[in-house]
Amino acid sequence: MIHPHGFSKEIVSSMKRNNSIDVMRGLVMILMPLDHIRDLLHITSLSQSPTDLTTTTPALFFTRWITHLCAPTFVFLSGTSAFLSMSAKNDLANTRRFLVSRGIWLVVLEFTLVNFGIWFDPNFNILIFEVIAAIGTGFLILSALLRLPPRMVGLIGGMIVVLHQLVSLIPASENVFLRGLMSLFSPIAFPYGTGKLVLIAYPPIPWLGIMLIGYGAGYFFESTENGQRQIFRKIGLLFLGLFMALRVVNLYGDPSHWSAQKTTLYTFLSFINVTKYPPSLQFCLLFLGIMFLILSWVQGLKNRWTDRVSVYGKTPLFYFLVHWYLIHPLVFAMVFLQGFKRSELVFGSNFGRPKTGSGVELWAIYLIWVVIVLTMYPLCQWYGNYKMRHKEQTWLRYI
Repeated sequence: MIHPHGFSKEIVSSMKRNNSIDVMRGLVMILMPLDHIRDLLHITSLSQSPTDLTTTTPALFFTRWITHLCAPTFVFLSGTSAFLSMSAKNDLANTRRFLVSRGIWLVVLEFTLVNFGIWFDPNFNILIFEVIAAIGTGFLILSALLRLPPRMVGLIGGMIVVLHQLVSLIPASENVFLRGLMSLFSPIAFPYGTGKLVLIAYPPIPWLGIMLIGYGAGYFFESTENGQRQIFRKIGLLFLGLFMALRVVNLYGDPSHWSAQKTTLYTFLSFINVTKYPPSLQFCLLFLGIMFLILSWVQGLKNRWTDRVSVYGKTPLFYFLVHWYLIHPLVFAMVFLQGFKRSELVFGSNFGRPKTGSGVELWAIYLIWVVIVLTMYPLCQWYGNYKMRHKEQTWLRYI
């Protein structure tokens, strides 16, 4: 029997058993809280950038750098999942409705539960547009492109990733319309009300490019396990090779050029210190290249370790929402244990920490990270099982 996309019944059956997406997503979900815990609790997180080579340490740098893998993987696989869902149902109208409704829902979640989880500020003095809203916006735009061939959608995404840096050549303007237009491509802050800000941290167009590439690449996930393993390895090596070539030339693909530093190690850190806000071409090549190599490695891998990792990967939005509400109360426990008073807490950009003096060392960040990840496991396992037992409840598709 031939599948509508040209695959035999045996290959389609093999596709259904493929859990590499859940494993890959689970890996980045495990990594993700490390950066959020560092942001909220580390002793220097309010005053120094972990990728500033003049102040950072290698351990702190890599603590931040490794989590760069999370957002592009999450966005890419969102596009891939949209393709696979449409392919399985072969129903364009239904897929479009789902993408529109889910896209709107994600944007609403970003500016409500997610923003409150990040800031714990009931006044919402800072509204931040981050990865959840970027994915939601991407779904809305993708829903309008579903009639195009997937490879064309992927090509559009590739062109966005390659060319969006050119927008930075446009001179800055105070015109409200032009600033709004630029916020689609570059991080920018808008005042709203008295002393309040909307911060576009994840400008939607560059992240849309990654999602569209993921959608276009969904076709590869319909191959056999061995076929996926080979193609993902080749793409991963190609992306990393292109990254190396562009980075060595040091002319295009990232606004932050590398340079020789005080030691060989710091020069290497400069070389891999690519720009995430917005995600540069070199950033995408580096971290999507790493993602493809991991996908190649986990393809067909089935053991106790992958079973446990995939528990996180099957409930990504649930994990994302809940983990903020586990981490942020630790901020208040920390500052009160360190002797600060409620009157000294500063909400908004300080996450409820005092202006100076609070925070824990890096070793404690890693300890808290392990505890949070382990705590999330039974919660994700319970929720995943609940979803499986109650497939008739369509609202569960949205969390």
